[in-house]
Amino acid sequence: LGPDDVDLIVCTDAEAILGIGDWGVSGIQIAVGKLALYTAGGGIDPRRCLAVSLDVGTDNEQLLQDPFYLGNRHARRRGEEYDEFIRRYIETAHQMFPHAILHFEDFGPLNARRILHTYGDRYCVFNDDVQGTGAVVVAAVYGGCHVTGVPLRDQKVIVFGAGTAGIGVADQIRDAMIADGATAEQAASQIWPIDKQGLLFDDMDDLRDFQVPYAKNRQRLGVGAGARVGLVDAIKLASPTILLGSSTVFGAFDQQVIEAMTASCERPMIFPLSNPTSRMEAMPADVLRWSAGRALITTGTPVAPVDYDGTTYTIGQANNVLVFPGIGLGIIVARARLVTPGMLQAAARAIVRHANPTNASDSLLPDVRNLRDISAAVAEAVYHAAVDDGVATSTHPDVRQAVLDTMWRPVYD
Repeated sequence: LGPDDVDLIVCTDAEAILGIGDWGVSGIQIAVGKLALYTAGGGIDPRRCLAVSLDVGTDNEQLLQDPFYLGNRHARRRGEEYDEFIRRYIETAHQMFPHAILHFEDFGPLNARRILHTYGDRYCVFNDDVQGTGAVVVAAVYGGCHVTGVPLRDQKVIVFGAGTAGIGVADQIRDAMIADGATAEQAASQIWPIDKQGLLFDDMDDLRDFQVPYAKNRQRLGVGAGARVGLVDAIKLASPTILLGSSTVFGAFDQQVIEAMTASCERPMIFPLSNPTSRMEAMPADVLRWSAGRALITTGTPVAPVDYDGTTYTIGQANNVLVFPGIGLGIIVARARLVTPGMLQAAARAIVRHANPTNASDSLLPDVRNLRDISAAVAEAVYHAAVDDGVATSTHPDVRQAVLDTMWRPVYD
């Protein structure tokens, strides 16, 4: 293979595979599956893709004791040794295939965020678990704004589950608020993070660096030193319009929580995003009943339509497949050097244009059955954003046609 023969590399160290956990070298199957979705959903030529397993060992004792396990038989390498290995991989992959997207899949949450922040301003790296998740949630928020008529810059968001995934979504909502006219300080002040210790305050000793920008000041809120503020009390303090769940705590959004949300907002967006179903913060039927049909709902797990008070509510799923194939396709068409926040926001706006929700019973996200059309629209939007942000290295007079020409189709010549 030559330097111009690969457009996309999906790699994984398989530390945090959804529903499995640490799968060691067997995670290569996840990378192959991800590429299949890129091809099926975004038309990315499978002949121009690579799947890579970064075998740094495994902490899965069952695998280590399995005589047929094919990977390295030692505990996961961490710290400086791990970081050096990742650095060498990225530099080598970029040297061999300088135009390829380096997609990171199912890394541990702390490594995922750290790698993205370390290399994101130097290489064309993309992490679907962080950036893809954030973009599709922002798309659902855009859809909710379309229904309520309230601009994104005026929304107030509680993120219930302020780990790497939840704050990754918060970061993209903040960036989208800024793009909508808010200042950086205003945007951060309108996002309220809640984790195991309750609402996060800036005097807490155990804050992670990525939580700090959103932590609140006790004195400004009139909260006593050391006092814990739970979800319901945080809702009363913040008067939020959006409640995001990334906690994996089943049933956390109970009737008291939903009623508190509807007391402060006519049309609250309630997004129980944790999956699988056994970890959802709330079931849509309950949310609709407790909110008297006023809530705008998006979930992280596929849910059947819900009938309430004579109306059928279609519940959208925040499925990353709505966004990452189109982002990849757009990057390839633009030969983008980097993935910028503007490109992710453009992808989110393109997605919601395909849904075009107008009332509370409409899905805030489009139907995945129209995925190739959605991906083409996302790719076109991402291309234009890459040009606007100065990271595109290839230009086309007819962008739509360039996108369609790039899409691979499973037909015989």
